[in-house]
Amino acid sequence: MVFSDLFFLFVFLPSFMLCYLMAHWVDAKWLKAGHALKNAVLVVFSLLFYAWGEPVYVFLMMGCVLVNYMMGLAIAYTDMFRKTILSIGIGCNLAILGTFKYSSFLTQAVNSLGFDFPVPEIALPIGISFYVFQSISYLVDVYRQESPVQRNLGHLLLYISMFPQLIAGPIVRYGTVAHEIGHRRVDRSDVAEGIYRFLLGLGKKVILANQLSEVSDFFLTQGLSHLTTLGAWVGIVAYTLQIYFDFSGYSDMAIGIGRCLGFHFKENFNHPYCCNSITDFWRRWHQSLGSFFRDYVYIPMGGNRQHQALNILVVWFLTGMWHGASWNFIIWGMYFGVIVMLEKYTLLKVQHKLPSPLLHLYSMLIVIAGWGIFYFDDFQALGLFFNAFVGNVPVFTDFTVMGALTDHFWLWVVAVVFCMPVRRWAATAVGRLSGAHRNTAAVLIATSRAVVSVLLLALSVALLVGATNNAFIYTRF
Repeated sequence: MVFSDLFFLFVFLPSFMLCYLMAHWVDAKWLKAGHALKNAVLVVFSLLFYAWGEPVYVFLMMGCVLVNYMMGLAIAYTDMFRKTILSIGIGCNLAILGTFKYSSFLTQAVNSLGFDFPVPEIALPIGISFYVFQSISYLVDVYRQESPVQRNLGHLLLYISMFPQLIAGPIVRYGTVAHEIGHRRVDRSDVAEGIYRFLLGLGKKVILANQLSEVSDFFLTQGLSHLTTLGAWVGIVAYTLQIYFDFSGYSDMAIGIGRCLGFHFKENFNHPYCCNSITDFWRRWHQSLGSFFRDYVYIPMGGNRQHQALNILVVWFLTGMWHGASWNFIIWGMYFGVIVMLEKYTLLKVQHKLPSPLLHLYSMLIVIAGWGIFYFDDFQALGLFFNAFVGNVPVFTDFTVMGALTDHFWLWVVAVVFCMPVRRWAATAVGRLSGAHRNTAAVLIATSRAVVSVLLLALSVALLVGATNNAFIYTRF
């Protein structure tokens, strides 16, 4: 089940909210047990959400939670061997991730050296990379005494399994929500902001990402064998926009649902295509993953203090591996790792002397080429694409390319515009127009949000009826 699904929008989510509100009412009127009943409802619906497509893997996730619960208690209440227990806990999490995500890939890599081991055929549990990383962050934060150990198994299960961020992030640190699990408050502004944020994300996904996916699939999959140079550029630019609106849209929906429930997840995107370097791009893109590797890998290895170049390359190798068990992801990770490392010693030292348009053009060319590596897990297809991408094909363009540009003209315009901080600009403009009349500004903002929300919901539902391409890209990682 995904957020941009009619069943989720009109059956699962209303059913959950009805049960959640009933639990709130019962808690407030009779039980006086704080958030216990609401948390129980959230856990049950989270497990149902995860089990919808893969019931058996619910038990894997619950087993992972139990292991981390016991390891967390052992770390918190043991004076000796704390580091050993932490290592065992991290090892258990990585073993789970490695078995289900990398065993087939590693076996095939070994077999390519002349061995003949049987290749295991194990389905990848949805969202395993996200909840395993959250589990590791919990153990490390408890070990560092940056977050309190969770004595309530149900609360830890809630943290790991919470359906808004379960299958495609953002990677939520335990310290971010630890207090809110048992002590959260929700007012009208939280609900209004949460609903608006959810519908913005839904619009990003359904109105933009899904439509852009038709363009990218047409050129990069269906028409790859006779791809023209301009067709390669149109296809990969469409994918560049698609993956942004797909992933950031999911993050918006997750943040929005969490806000309605009283959880404040951190932002995961900050207009990454407005970057002026690759280093800047990765400060803006998938911020929860970047901060995870910074705090739990890069800094412990020495960070900027020692072996900086090696630390950067290790982090980017792991970043590529995290995205998938395929050589193209490793190459993609190392591609960006080398560029980020080189920028540390070159571009970032003279960046202030260079014109911003030139820096932006440089950054986007590198990013777009990187998404080309990311897209193709087959080296033959990757070679066909880059041959066309660099102009090493006999035909520069054809009628299908011009049709893709003209038939989707407004899609391109809207997609490019909404890569920029439009909401921030609009809020600033309304504030200036209203001047000192704060009440007028508040009314204008509330009215515009209500209108935009209704339009986004109506258009998204209309497009979802009969939609054939609606999967989130990042659920497979």
